[in-house]
Amino acid sequence: MSLTSFIKEPDVRKKFSETFPLPKIDLKAEMKAPPITKNYSLVGTAFDYLLRFYIKRHNPSAKTSKWVAEIALSCIGDDNLKTKLTNTVNDSKLIYQKYIEDGTLTNDVLRIAILLAKIDPIYRASYIDPNINIVDEGDIKDLRNLINLVDKNSFTAKEICLLNPTFGKASGLVGGADADIVLDNQIIDMKTTKFLKLKEQDFHQLIGYYILSLIGGIDGSDDDLEIKTISIYFCRHGIFLPLMVPSSNSLMIQISDVRFKEFVKWFVERAPHKI
Repeated sequence: MSLTSFIKEPDVRKKFSETFPLPKIDLKAEMKAPPITKNYSLVGTAFDYLLRFYIKRHNPSAKTSKWVAEIALSCIGDDNLKTKLTNTVNDSKLIYQKYIEDGTLTNDVLRIAILLAKIDPIYRASYIDPNINIVDEGDIKDLRNLINLVDKNSFTAKEICLLNPTFGKASGLVGGADADIVLDNQIIDMKTTKFLKLKEQDFHQLIGYYILSLIGGIDGSDDDLEIKTISIYFCRHGIFLPLMVPSSNSLMIQISDVRFKEFVKWFVERAPHKI
């Protein structure tokens, strides 16, 4: 199980919905990078990789975790496939390092983001793509359009930049959880959807990340890091949707401190694992 799976459980979803009703937010913006292929999920994962490459390039002190594609290698039973994909990951590391050093965003950089994204499902879903070494040129163009929308200043940290951080012992409560980005006092989740809309599941997942950070901290950060904002970055529109955390008593998430503490206690007790 993972945080995503946990919040899909019927009773958990009901509890989240009752405690954190979806705020009514009217978002309007032009979709500047519409999908080119129908490989929606693949491009989303590939852009996760690509944006983290980009952020690391512009935040040299950013702390990174091991790629999921690297972890996936240990899940492969077929020796020939394992060798082939190990070579893919090793080649990707060389291309990635060259990009970090010179900042030239070549098609090779975009290509490895896609190849790494194709390996991820081996770990996450025990699925092997029959075309795991084939890259659609349309997906490369799509990634180029998406990265061109990124405002460097919006992803430049003042002090703290964590890429794919986990939440200490709290990640174990739900069988694993990692955020996309932590930038200073903000947790950012990336969405490559073409629909500019705050979905209930995404909203609750962000709150789940925040709760895990309160319980277990955020790996790679100081113990006193205080998250003040949880945000979604809509990649195809190039805009942020910031939501203040529950403890700030913002208009986005209206809940008393007492009720929030009660929810956190319930969350820990209901979680599938103990810490």
